[in-house]
Amino acid sequence: MKLPDHILPPTEGDHFSGFWGLEPLPLGASGESLEPRSPIDGKPTCKIRGASPSQVAEAVLAAEHAFRQWRVVPPPRRGEFVREIGELVRQNKKQLAELITLEAGKIRAEAEGEIQEWIDVCEFAVGLSRQLHGLTIATERPEHCLVENWHPLGPVGVISAFNFPAAVWAWNAMIGLVCGDPIIWKPSEQTPLTALACNQIVALATARFGGDAPAGLSTLVIGQADVGSALAADPRVPLVSATGSVPMGRSVAQVVAARLGRSLLELGGNNGMIVTPSADLDIAVRAITFAAVGTCGQRCTSLRRLFLHKDISTELIQRLKTIYSSLPIGDPREPSTLVGPLVNERAFDTMQASLAAAHDQGATLLCGGDRVTEGVPEGGVYVEPALVRLPVQTPVMHEETFAPLTYVVEYENFDDAIEMHNAVPQGLSSAIFTNDVRQAHQFIGPAGSDCGLVGVNIGTSGAEIGGAFGGEKDTGGGRESGSDSWKQYMRRATCTINYGSELPLAQGIRFGDDL
Repeated sequence: MKLPDHILPPTEGDHFSGFWGLEPLPLGASGESLEPRSPIDGKPTCKIRGASPSQVAEAVLAAEHAFRQWRVVPPPRRGEFVREIGELVRQNKKQLAELITLEAGKIRAEAEGEIQEWIDVCEFAVGLSRQLHGLTIATERPEHCLVENWHPLGPVGVISAFNFPAAVWAWNAMIGLVCGDPIIWKPSEQTPLTALACNQIVALATARFGGDAPAGLSTLVIGQADVGSALAADPRVPLVSATGSVPMGRSVAQVVAARLGRSLLELGGNNGMIVTPSADLDIAVRAITFAAVGTCGQRCTSLRRLFLHKDISTELIQRLKTIYSSLPIGDPREPSTLVGPLVNERAFDTMQASLAAAHDQGATLLCGGDRVTEGVPEGGVYVEPALVRLPVQTPVMHEETFAPLTYVVEYENFDDAIEMHNAVPQGLSSAIFTNDVRQAHQFIGPAGSDCGLVGVNIGTSGAEIGGAFGGEKDTGGGRESGSDSWKQYMRRATCTINYGSELPLAQGIRFGDDL
Protein backbone atom coordinates (compact mmCIF):
# COMPACT_ATOMS: atom_id res chain seq x y z
CA MET A 1 0.00 0.00 0.00
CA LYS A 2 1.04 3.60 -0.49
CA LEU A 3 1.97 5.02 2.90
CA PRO A 4 0.03 8.10 4.08
CA ASP A 5 2.91 10.59 3.98
CA HIS A 6 0.83 13.41 5.47
CA ILE A 7 0.62 11.62 8.85
CA LEU A 8 4.12 10.14 8.82
CA PRO A 9 7.35 11.97 9.60
CA PRO A 10 9.94 12.42 6.85
CA THR A 11 12.38 9.62 6.20
CA GLU A 12 16.14 9.79 6.55
CA GLY A 13 17.21 8.44 3.19
CA ASP A 14 15.53 5.07 2.76
CA HIS A 15 14.50 4.59 6.39
CA PHE A 16 12.48 6.15 9.18
CA SER A 17 14.07 7.25 12.44
CA GLY A 18 12.88 5.38 15.51
CA PHE A 19 13.66 8.33 17.80
CA TRP A 20 11.18 11.23 17.79
CA GLY A 21 9.98 13.93 20.09
CA LEU A 22 12.98 16.20 20.53
CA GLU A 23 13.93 19.41 18.75
CA PRO A 24 15.24 19.50 16.14
CA LEU A 25 13.20 16.56 14.94
CA PRO A 26 14.48 13.89 14.61
CA LEU A 27 17.70 13.90 16.57
CA GLY A 28 18.77 10.73 14.78
CA ALA A 29 18.38 7.18 16.04
CA SER A 30 21.56 5.23 16.74
CA GLY A 31 20.25 1.72 17.42
CA GLU A 32 19.81 -1.39 15.31
CA SER A 33 18.13 -1.40 11.92
CA LEU A 34 14.66 -2.98 11.89
CA GLU A 35 12.68 -4.32 8.94
CA PRO A 36 9.31 -5.54 10.22
CA ARG A 37 7.15 -7.69 7.97
CA SER A 38 3.42 -7.53 7.38
CA PRO A 39 1.40 -10.50 8.68
CA ILE A 40 -0.65 -10.25 5.47
CA ASP A 41 2.05 -11.48 3.10
CA GLY A 42 5.35 -11.51 4.99
CA LYS A 43 6.70 -8.56 2.99
CA PRO A 44 8.67 -5.75 4.67
CA THR A 45 6.53 -2.78 5.64
CA CYS A 46 9.36 -0.27 6.06
CA LYS A 47 12.92 0.23 7.25
CA ILE A 48 13.56 1.70 10.67
CA ARG A 49 16.73 2.87 12.36
CA GLY A 50 15.84 2.00 15.93
CA ALA A 51 16.61 4.04 19.00
CA SER A 52 19.38 2.77 21.24
CA PRO A 53 18.98 2.13 24.98
CA SER A 54 21.23 5.10 25.71
CA GLN A 55 18.87 7.39 23.80
CA VAL A 56 16.07 6.58 26.21
CA ALA A 57 17.79 8.86 28.72
CA GLU A 58 17.64 11.71 26.19
CA ALA A 59 13.94 11.11 25.64
CA VAL A 60 13.33 11.14 29.39
CA LEU A 61 15.28 14.39 29.72
CA ALA A 62 13.10 16.00 27.04
CA ALA A 63 9.99 14.75 28.85
CA GLU A 64 11.30 16.17 32.13
CA HIS A 65 11.69 19.61 30.58
CA ALA A 66 8.22 19.38 29.04
CA PHE A 67 6.75 18.35 32.40
CA ARG A 68 7.95 21.54 34.11
CA GLN A 69 5.90 23.60 31.68
CA TRP A 70 2.94 21.28 31.12
CA ARG A 71 2.17 20.63 34.81
CA VAL A 72 1.19 24.29 35.36
CA VAL A 73 -1.04 24.55 32.29
CA PRO A 74 -4.64 24.45 33.61
CA PRO A 75 -6.23 21.01 33.10
CA PRO A 76 -9.09 22.31 30.88
CA ARG A 77 -6.47 23.88 28.62
CA ARG A 78 -4.68 20.53 28.52
CA GLY A 79 -8.03 19.05 27.56
CA GLU A 80 -8.19 21.44 24.60
CA PHE A 81 -4.90 19.97 23.40
CA VAL A 82 -6.32 16.46 23.52
CA ARG A 83 -9.39 17.77 21.66
CA GLU A 84 -7.04 18.91 18.86
CA ILE A 85 -5.54 15.42 18.76
CA GLY A 86 -8.99 13.86 18.57
CA GLU A 87 -10.01 16.07 15.65
CA LEU A 88 -6.91 15.07 13.69
CA VAL A 89 -7.60 11.40 14.42
CA ARG A 90 -11.15 11.78 13.11
CA GLN A 91 -9.85 13.34 9.91
CA ASN A 92 -7.35 10.52 9.36
CA LYS A 93 -9.27 7.53 10.72
CA LYS A 94 -9.21 5.53 7.51
CA GLN A 95 -5.47 5.99 6.88
CA LEU A 96 -4.56 5.16 10.48
CA ALA A 97 -6.69 2.02 10.32
CA GLU A 98 -4.98 0.94 7.09
CA LEU A 99 -1.62 1.08 8.86
CA ILE A 100 -2.96 -1.17 11.63
CA THR A 101 -4.22 -3.65 9.05
CA LEU A 102 -0.85 -3.61 7.29
CA GLU A 103 1.24 -4.12 10.42
CA ALA A 104 -1.02 -6.11 12.78
CA GLY A 105 -3.16 -7.97 10.24
CA LYS A 106 -6.52 -6.82 11.64
CA ILE A 107 -9.53 -6.83 9.37
CA ARG A 108 -10.79 -3.38 8.38
CA ALA A 109 -13.71 -3.29 10.79
CA GLU A 110 -11.50 -4.09 13.78
CA ALA A 111 -8.75 -1.69 12.69
CA GLU A 112 -11.23 1.16 12.29
CA GLY A 113 -12.75 0.19 15.63
CA GLU A 114 -9.36 0.57 17.26
CA ILE A 115 -8.95 4.09 15.87
CA GLN A 116 -12.49 4.89 17.00
CA GLU A 117 -11.37 3.81 20.45
CA TRP A 118 -8.64 6.47 20.28
CA ILE A 119 -11.27 9.05 19.31
CA ASP A 120 -13.53 7.92 22.14
CA VAL A 121 -10.81 8.13 24.76
CA CYS A 122 -9.96 11.65 23.52
CA GLU A 123 -13.55 12.68 24.19
CA PHE A 124 -13.45 11.00 27.59
CA ALA A 125 -10.19 12.77 28.44
CA VAL A 126 -11.51 16.19 27.39
CA GLY A 127 -14.41 15.83 29.80
CA LEU A 128 -12.11 14.44 32.46
CA SER A 129 -9.94 17.57 32.25
CA ARG A 130 -12.64 19.44 34.21
CA GLN A 131 -13.17 16.65 36.75
CA LEU A 132 -9.74 15.96 38.26
CA HIS A 133 -11.23 16.57 41.68
CA GLY A 134 -10.17 15.71 45.19
CA LEU A 135 -12.13 15.81 48.45
CA THR A 136 -12.99 18.20 51.24
CA ILE A 137 -12.60 16.14 54.42
CA ALA A 138 -14.15 16.78 57.83
CA THR A 139 -11.48 17.92 60.27
CA GLU A 140 -11.43 17.54 64.04
CA ARG A 141 -9.59 20.83 64.59
CA PRO A 142 -11.40 24.18 64.82
CA GLU A 143 -10.63 26.80 62.17
CA HIS A 144 -8.89 24.24 59.98
CA CYS A 145 -9.61 22.92 56.50
CA LEU A 146 -8.57 19.47 55.29
CA VAL A 147 -8.58 18.96 51.52
CA GLU A 148 -7.21 16.48 49.03
CA ASN A 149 -5.54 17.74 45.84
CA TRP A 150 -4.37 15.82 42.77
CA HIS A 151 -1.28 16.99 40.88
CA PRO A 152 0.54 15.83 37.74
CA LEU A 153 2.85 12.89 38.40
CA GLY A 154 5.65 13.29 35.84
CA PRO A 155 6.85 11.57 32.65
CA VAL A 156 4.95 8.33 31.97
CA GLY A 157 6.58 5.43 30.13
CA VAL A 158 4.34 3.32 27.88
CA ILE A 159 5.42 -0.08 26.54
CA SER A 160 2.82 -1.51 24.15
CA ALA A 161 2.22 -4.70 22.16
CA PHE A 162 1.56 -5.37 18.46
CA ASN A 163 -2.08 -6.41 18.70
CA PHE A 164 -3.43 -3.00 19.74
CA PRO A 165 -0.76 -0.71 18.31
CA ALA A 166 -2.74 2.53 18.78
CA ALA A 167 -5.49 2.04 21.37
CA VAL A 168 -3.42 0.94 24.37
CA TRP A 169 -1.02 3.84 23.90
CA ALA A 170 -4.00 6.18 23.51
CA TRP A 171 -5.57 5.01 26.78
CA ASN A 172 -2.41 6.01 28.59
CA ALA A 173 -1.34 9.00 26.52
CA MET A 174 -4.62 10.91 26.23
CA ILE A 175 -5.45 10.54 29.91
CA GLY A 176 -1.84 11.11 30.95
CA LEU A 177 -1.73 14.33 28.92
CA VAL A 178 -4.82 15.85 30.54
CA CYS A 179 -3.40 14.82 33.92
CA GLY A 180 -0.29 16.90 33.12
CA ASP A 181 2.15 14.13 32.20
CA PRO A 182 4.40 13.87 29.13
CA ILE A 183 4.50 10.43 27.48
CA ILE A 184 7.53 8.35 26.45
CA TRP A 185 6.43 5.49 24.20
CA LYS A 186 8.22 2.28 23.36
CA PRO A 187 5.91 0.52 20.86
CA SER A 188 6.19 -2.99 19.48
CA GLU A 189 8.88 -3.23 16.81
CA GLN A 190 6.24 -5.08 14.74
CA THR A 191 4.13 -1.91 14.34
CA PRO A 192 6.47 1.09 13.94
CA LEU A 193 4.48 2.83 11.19
CA THR A 194 1.38 3.00 13.38
CA ALA A 195 3.48 4.41 16.21
CA LEU A 196 5.13 6.97 13.94
CA ALA A 197 1.73 8.08 12.66
CA CYS A 198 0.28 8.34 16.19
CA ASN A 199 3.22 10.41 17.34
CA GLN A 200 2.99 12.57 14.22
CA ILE A 201 -0.68 13.28 14.96
CA VAL A 202 0.40 14.60 18.37
CA ALA A 203 3.15 16.67 16.72
CA LEU A 204 0.61 18.19 14.29
CA ALA A 205 -1.71 18.98 17.20
CA THR A 206 1.21 20.62 19.01
CA ALA A 207 1.87 22.88 16.02
CA ARG A 208 -1.80 23.92 15.96
CA PHE A 209 -1.98 24.45 19.70
CA GLY A 210 0.79 26.97 20.13
CA GLY A 211 3.29 27.62 22.89
CA ASP A 212 1.37 26.03 25.75
CA ALA A 213 2.27 22.56 24.40
CA PRO A 214 6.04 22.12 24.79
CA ALA A 215 8.35 19.92 22.74
CA GLY A 216 8.91 16.64 24.52
CA LEU A 217 5.25 16.08 25.44
CA SER A 218 5.30 12.96 23.28
CA THR A 219 8.54 11.10 22.66
CA LEU A 220 8.90 7.91 20.69
CA VAL A 221 11.66 5.32 21.12
CA ILE A 222 11.24 2.44 18.69
CA GLY A 223 13.64 -0.40 19.35
CA GLN A 224 14.28 -3.84 20.74
CA ALA A 225 13.49 -5.13 24.24
CA ASP A 226 16.59 -3.45 25.68
CA VAL A 227 15.01 -0.07 24.88
CA GLY A 228 11.97 -1.01 26.97
CA SER A 229 14.26 -2.21 29.76
CA ALA A 230 16.07 1.13 29.79
CA LEU A 231 12.76 2.97 30.02
CA ALA A 232 11.59 0.80 32.92
CA ALA A 233 14.86 1.33 34.78
CA ASP A 234 15.01 5.14 34.54
CA PRO A 235 14.28 6.64 37.99
CA ARG A 236 12.96 9.85 36.39
CA VAL A 237 9.92 7.96 35.05
CA PRO A 238 7.56 7.61 38.04
CA LEU A 239 5.03 5.41 36.19
CA VAL A 240 5.60 2.69 33.59
CA SER A 241 2.56 1.21 31.85
CA ALA A 242 3.43 -2.09 30.15
CA THR A 243 1.23 -4.34 28.02
CA GLY A 244 2.39 -7.76 26.88
CA SER A 245 3.31 -11.20 28.15
CA VAL A 246 3.41 -12.24 31.80
CA PRO A 247 7.22 -12.79 31.75
CA MET A 248 7.71 -9.32 30.30
CA GLY A 249 5.42 -7.81 32.91
CA ARG A 250 7.18 -9.55 35.77
CA SER A 251 10.50 -8.21 34.54
CA VAL A 252 9.18 -4.65 34.24
CA ALA A 253 7.48 -4.81 37.63
CA GLN A 254 10.64 -5.97 39.39
CA VAL A 255 12.79 -3.30 37.77
CA VAL A 256 10.33 -0.51 38.52
CA ALA A 257 9.68 -1.73 42.07
CA ALA A 258 13.41 -1.87 42.80
CA ARG A 259 13.51 1.90 42.31
CA LEU A 260 10.17 2.36 44.14
CA GLY A 261 8.36 3.50 41.01
CA ARG A 262 4.83 2.62 39.95
CA SER A 263 3.97 0.05 37.31
CA LEU A 264 0.65 -0.40 35.52
CA LEU A 265 0.51 -3.88 33.98
CA GLU A 266 -1.87 -5.37 31.40
CA LEU A 267 -0.65 -8.93 30.82
CA GLY A 268 -2.05 -12.37 29.93
CA GLY A 269 -5.75 -13.15 29.59
CA ASN A 270 -6.73 -16.84 29.17
CA ASN A 271 -10.36 -15.81 29.41
CA GLY A 272 -13.32 -18.05 30.19
CA MET A 273 -17.05 -18.17 29.46
CA ILE A 274 -19.79 -20.23 31.10
CA VAL A 275 -22.91 -21.07 29.07
CA THR A 276 -25.85 -22.24 31.18
CA PRO A 277 -29.00 -24.18 30.21
CA SER A 278 -31.13 -21.01 30.27
CA ALA A 279 -28.85 -19.11 27.88
CA ASP A 280 -30.04 -17.59 24.62
CA LEU A 281 -27.92 -19.74 22.34
CA ASP A 282 -28.39 -17.48 19.32
CA ILE A 283 -26.52 -14.58 20.87
CA ALA A 284 -24.15 -16.93 22.72
CA VAL A 285 -22.96 -18.39 19.42
CA ARG A 286 -22.31 -14.93 17.98
CA ALA A 287 -20.49 -13.79 21.12
CA ILE A 288 -18.33 -16.93 21.25
CA THR A 289 -17.38 -16.60 17.59
CA PHE A 290 -16.24 -12.97 17.80
CA ALA A 291 -14.50 -13.46 21.13
CA ALA A 292 -12.65 -16.58 19.95
CA VAL A 293 -11.67 -15.65 16.38
CA GLY A 294 -11.61 -11.83 16.29
CA THR A 295 -8.10 -10.56 15.51
CA CYS A 296 -7.35 -14.23 14.77
CA GLY A 297 -7.49 -14.91 18.51
CA GLN A 298 -4.72 -12.40 19.21
CA ARG A 299 -6.47 -10.18 21.75
CA CYS A 300 -5.67 -10.26 25.44
CA THR A 301 -9.44 -10.60 25.92
CA SER A 302 -9.89 -13.43 23.38
CA LEU A 303 -11.98 -16.39 24.54
CA ARG A 304 -9.72 -19.33 25.44
CA ARG A 305 -11.89 -21.54 27.68
CA LEU A 306 -15.55 -22.40 27.15
CA PHE A 307 -17.55 -24.19 29.86
CA LEU A 308 -20.82 -25.64 28.54
CA HIS A 309 -23.58 -27.21 30.58
CA LYS A 310 -24.04 -30.84 29.54
CA ASP A 311 -27.67 -30.23 28.52
CA ILE A 312 -26.78 -27.71 25.82
CA SER A 313 -23.20 -28.66 24.89
CA THR A 314 -24.04 -30.97 21.97
CA GLU A 315 -26.27 -28.42 20.25
CA LEU A 316 -23.93 -25.49 20.87
CA ILE A 317 -20.84 -27.36 19.68
CA GLN A 318 -22.60 -28.38 16.48
CA ARG A 319 -23.67 -24.80 15.80
CA LEU A 320 -20.14 -23.55 16.40
CA LYS A 321 -18.66 -26.19 14.10
CA THR A 322 -21.07 -25.14 11.36
CA ILE A 323 -20.13 -21.47 11.72
CA TYR A 324 -16.40 -22.16 11.98
CA SER A 325 -16.50 -24.17 8.74
CA SER A 326 -17.87 -21.16 6.87
CA LEU A 327 -15.75 -18.35 8.32
CA PRO A 328 -14.13 -16.21 5.59
CA ILE A 329 -10.37 -16.51 6.25
CA GLY A 330 -7.94 -14.47 4.24
CA ASP A 331 -6.60 -11.05 3.32
CA PRO A 332 -7.74 -8.63 6.04
CA ARG A 333 -7.97 -5.82 3.49
CA GLU A 334 -10.89 -7.58 1.78
CA PRO A 335 -14.29 -6.43 3.11
CA SER A 336 -15.65 -9.99 3.29
CA THR A 337 -12.82 -11.34 5.48
CA LEU A 338 -13.59 -12.05 9.14
CA VAL A 339 -10.40 -13.89 10.15
CA GLY A 340 -7.06 -12.44 9.12
CA PRO A 341 -3.55 -13.82 9.67
CA LEU A 342 -1.51 -14.74 12.69
CA VAL A 343 1.25 -12.25 13.33
CA ASN A 344 4.08 -14.59 12.29
CA GLU A 345 5.28 -18.17 11.91
CA ARG A 346 6.21 -18.43 15.57
CA ALA A 347 2.58 -17.83 16.56
CA PHE A 348 1.51 -20.75 14.35
CA ASP A 349 4.17 -23.01 15.86
CA THR A 350 2.98 -22.12 19.35
CA MET A 351 -0.60 -22.93 18.40
CA GLN A 352 0.43 -26.33 17.01
CA ALA A 353 2.43 -27.08 20.16
CA SER A 354 -0.64 -26.31 22.29
CA LEU A 355 -2.80 -28.56 20.13
CA ALA A 356 -0.28 -31.38 20.51
CA ALA A 357 -0.15 -30.90 24.28
CA ALA A 358 -3.94 -30.92 24.47
CA HIS A 359 -4.04 -34.18 22.48
CA ASP A 360 -1.59 -35.74 24.92
CA GLN A 361 -3.87 -34.65 27.78
CA GLY A 362 -6.93 -36.38 26.33
CA ALA A 363 -8.36 -33.73 23.99
CA THR A 364 -10.51 -34.24 20.92
CA LEU A 365 -10.10 -31.78 18.07
CA LEU A 366 -13.64 -30.75 17.16
CA CYS A 367 -12.68 -28.58 14.19
CA GLY A 368 -9.96 -26.35 12.77
CA GLY A 369 -6.29 -26.07 13.61
CA ASP A 370 -4.97 -26.57 10.07
CA ARG A 371 -2.99 -24.06 8.09
CA VAL A 372 -4.85 -22.31 5.27
CA THR A 373 -2.90 -21.95 2.01
CA GLU A 374 -5.63 -21.65 -0.62
CA GLY A 375 -7.23 -18.30 -1.39
CA VAL A 376 -4.96 -16.33 0.97
CA PRO A 377 -1.96 -14.09 0.27
CA GLU A 378 1.26 -16.01 -0.14
CA GLY A 379 3.75 -15.40 2.66
CA GLY A 380 1.16 -14.82 5.39
CA VAL A 381 0.32 -17.26 8.17
CA TYR A 382 -3.37 -18.16 8.00
CA VAL A 383 -5.05 -20.82 10.12
CA GLU A 384 -8.45 -22.35 10.76
CA PRO A 385 -9.78 -21.39 14.21
CA ALA A 386 -9.78 -24.48 16.42
CA LEU A 387 -12.24 -25.89 18.93
CA VAL A 388 -10.80 -28.54 21.23
CA ARG A 389 -12.82 -30.63 23.66
CA LEU A 390 -11.34 -31.86 26.93
CA PRO A 391 -12.95 -34.07 29.58
CA VAL A 392 -11.64 -31.84 32.38
CA GLN A 393 -9.59 -28.67 32.65
CA THR A 394 -6.03 -29.90 32.08
CA PRO A 395 -2.65 -28.12 32.46
CA VAL A 396 -2.64 -26.89 28.85
CA MET A 397 -5.75 -24.86 29.65
CA HIS A 398 -3.83 -22.95 32.30
CA GLU A 399 -1.60 -21.47 29.60
CA GLU A 400 -2.60 -18.68 27.23
CA THR A 401 -2.01 -19.45 23.56
CA PHE A 402 -2.19 -16.28 21.47
CA ALA A 403 -4.11 -17.79 18.57
CA PRO A 404 -7.71 -18.77 17.64
CA LEU A 405 -7.69 -21.83 19.90
CA THR A 406 -10.59 -22.42 22.29
CA TYR A 407 -10.95 -25.31 24.74
CA VAL A 408 -14.38 -26.73 25.55
CA VAL A 409 -15.24 -28.52 28.83
CA GLU A 410 -18.66 -29.75 29.96
CA TYR A 411 -20.00 -29.11 33.45
CA GLU A 412 -23.06 -30.19 35.40
CA ASN A 413 -22.91 -28.15 38.62
CA PHE A 414 -22.79 -24.34 38.37
CA ASP A 415 -20.48 -23.93 41.37
CA ASP A 416 -18.06 -26.37 39.75
CA ALA A 417 -18.11 -24.28 36.58
CA ILE A 418 -17.15 -21.15 38.52
CA GLU A 419 -14.39 -23.04 40.31
CA MET A 420 -12.95 -24.25 36.98
CA HIS A 421 -13.28 -20.78 35.54
CA ASN A 422 -11.24 -19.24 38.35
CA ALA A 423 -8.65 -22.04 38.60
CA VAL A 424 -6.10 -20.45 36.25
CA PRO A 425 -3.30 -17.97 36.98
CA GLN A 426 -4.77 -15.22 34.80
CA GLY A 427 -7.76 -13.00 35.58
CA LEU A 428 -8.57 -10.52 32.83
CA SER A 429 -11.95 -11.05 31.13
CA SER A 430 -14.87 -13.38 31.82
CA ALA A 431 -18.44 -13.94 30.70
CA ILE A 432 -21.57 -15.90 31.47
CA PHE A 433 -24.57 -16.56 29.27
CA THR A 434 -27.67 -17.11 31.36
CA ASN A 435 -31.25 -15.87 31.79
CA ASP A 436 -31.21 -16.93 35.44
CA VAL A 437 -30.87 -13.74 37.49
CA ARG A 438 -29.47 -15.66 40.47
CA GLN A 439 -26.67 -17.19 38.44
CA ALA A 440 -25.91 -13.85 36.80
CA HIS A 441 -25.55 -12.08 40.12
CA GLN A 442 -23.57 -14.93 41.65
CA PHE A 443 -21.13 -14.67 38.73
CA ILE A 444 -20.62 -10.91 39.13
CA GLY A 445 -20.56 -11.14 42.94
CA PRO A 446 -17.71 -11.74 45.40
CA ALA A 447 -17.92 -15.54 45.06
CA GLY A 448 -18.15 -15.44 41.27
CA SER A 449 -15.66 -14.48 38.58
CA ASP A 450 -12.27 -13.36 39.89
CA CYS A 451 -11.51 -11.30 36.77
CA GLY A 452 -11.27 -7.55 36.30
CA LEU A 453 -13.81 -7.64 33.44
CA VAL A 454 -17.05 -9.55 34.03
CA GLY A 455 -19.80 -9.81 31.42
CA VAL A 456 -23.33 -11.17 31.46
CA ASN A 457 -24.76 -12.18 28.09
CA ILE A 458 -21.87 -10.57 26.22
CA GLY A 459 -18.54 -11.98 25.06
CA THR A 460 -15.15 -11.57 26.70
CA SER A 461 -13.84 -9.19 24.03
CA GLY A 462 -14.71 -5.64 23.04
CA ALA A 463 -14.71 -3.53 26.23
CA GLU A 464 -15.88 0.10 26.18
CA ILE A 465 -13.49 2.90 27.11
CA GLY A 466 -15.73 4.27 29.87
CA GLY A 467 -14.98 1.45 32.29
CA ALA A 468 -11.62 0.68 33.85
CA PHE A 469 -9.83 -1.97 31.78
CA GLY A 470 -7.57 -4.55 33.41
CA GLY A 471 -7.38 -7.73 35.43
CA GLU A 472 -6.17 -9.57 38.48
CA LYS A 473 -3.58 -12.25 39.34
CA ASP A 474 -1.05 -12.82 36.54
CA THR A 475 -2.84 -10.22 34.43
CA GLY A 476 -0.98 -7.69 36.56
CA GLY A 477 -3.64 -5.76 38.44
CA GLY A 478 -3.45 -2.66 36.24
CA ARG A 479 -6.40 -0.49 35.23
CA GLU A 480 -6.44 1.77 32.19
CA SER A 481 -8.90 3.96 30.29
CA GLY A 482 -12.15 4.87 32.07
CA SER A 483 -13.66 5.20 35.54
CA ASP A 484 -11.10 6.62 38.01
CA SER A 485 -8.03 5.16 36.25
CA TRP A 486 -6.81 8.75 35.88
CA LYS A 487 -5.66 8.69 39.51
CA GLN A 488 -2.72 6.46 38.54
CA TYR A 489 -1.28 9.30 36.44
CA MET A 490 -1.37 11.82 39.29
CA ARG A 491 -0.04 12.23 42.80
CA ARG A 492 -2.25 12.89 45.79
CA ALA A 493 -1.57 15.66 48.28
CA THR A 494 -3.51 15.83 51.56
CA CYS A 495 -3.48 19.50 52.54
CA THR A 496 -4.27 20.95 55.97
CA ILE A 497 -4.91 24.71 56.23
CA ASN A 498 -5.04 26.49 59.58
CA TYR A 499 -6.92 29.77 59.13
CA GLY A 500 -7.21 30.50 62.87
CA SER A 501 -4.95 32.10 65.45
CA GLU A 502 -4.50 28.97 67.58
CA LEU A 503 -2.51 25.77 66.98
CA PRO A 504 -4.65 22.82 68.11
CA LEU A 505 -3.04 19.44 67.50
CA ALA A 506 -4.78 16.35 66.15
CA GLN A 507 -5.84 13.62 68.56
CA GLY A 508 -6.15 16.27 71.26
CA ILE A 509 -2.41 16.25 71.97
CA ARG A 510 -1.20 19.08 74.25
CA PHE A 511 2.42 20.02 73.71
CA GLY A 512 4.23 23.12 74.96
CA ASP A 513 1.17 25.31 75.50
CA ASP A 514 3.31 27.78 77.43
CA LEU A 515 6.02 28.04 74.74
